[in-house]
Amino acid sequence: MDKEVNPAVLAVINEKRLLGEKRTPVEIIAKMGVFDARQKASDQAWLATGDNVIATIWAEFVSVGAGGRWFYLESLDAQHRLRGGERSALQIQRAKDRLALLKRSLDSGSGLRAVLQTNRIAIADLETDKAAKVSTRVPDDQEWHIASWDAEQKIAVLVRGPRGWLPTEQDIETARALGSVPAVVPQVPAGQVSPEEVQAAAMDHLTRHFAGYGYKTEDVSSQKLGYDIEVSDKKGNTLLKLAVKGTSPGMTSFQLTGEERASAKRGDPWRLAVVSDVPGPAAQHKLYKAAEIDSAPGLEPLLD
Repeated sequence: MDKEVNPAVLAVINEKRLLGEKRTPVEIIAKMGVFDARQKASDQAWLATGDNVIATIWAEFVSVGAGGRWFYLESLDAQHRLRGGERSALQIQRAKDRLALLKRSLDSGSGLRAVLQTNRIAIADLETDKAAKVSTRVPDDQEWHIASWDAEQKIAVLVRGPRGWLPTEQDIETARALGSVPAVVPQVPAGQVSPEEVQAAAMDHLTRHFAGYGYKTEDVSSQKLGYDIEVSDKKGNTLLKLAVKGTSPGMTSFQLTGEERASAKRGDPWRLAVVSDVPGPAAQHKLYKAAEIDSAPGLEPLLD
């Protein structure tokens, strides 16, 4: 939304919007050399005529550093949404396609064209709300380039204007708060994680995952109900009751309590949620219905 954009950035967008020809978002990228622009309207980057890479830049995520230099933090994690949670298959593919084009620009040493755009609704809901659409899109007259690419930290820095400038570490940390890259998850060496930390990380992973889809989660583990998290929709309807179990390289097994098995026998909406490789960015989960729990890897016999 415009009110989330840095004033200096918004001023440029407004000037382009007021003085430029009135075009739709599709017409803008078509004018810039994108073939089949209408079919590719939802893409996040394009290869245009002359092997020119064009990328969308959400203005809400643009930061302004020393000397008025603009920069944009790019997440290199195609699997996860910017505000947490796993992306859909379509979102993952679009993210991979964008990163492939950005990497092409980096490897060739060439710059890239940018289209500055704002979202109709809060940028935090960019990947979770169907109402999220381009509000304003304008072509940027200045060239952008990829100033740094850190595959290990899964972050790249895109800079507007001449090469040779980089934001400071403090600039980058401040820019992270805008939300264009997922929060950093601290790596914990194997063998140094307690069962309590593994369980807490599993709970946090699921909470962020469902929150990413707009669902409400409630931690009810202290109530000994036979499940740990209750997932509900915006109207308060209970969708899932999750018995959460976390595993890590040093802790690959788990048990179900009598309360959990009793709750499982009552059926839907109970599920066993196994979160593997926690804590860490590689965490993933799988849900099992009551009839499927014996097939869950790592499940040990019932506790006495």
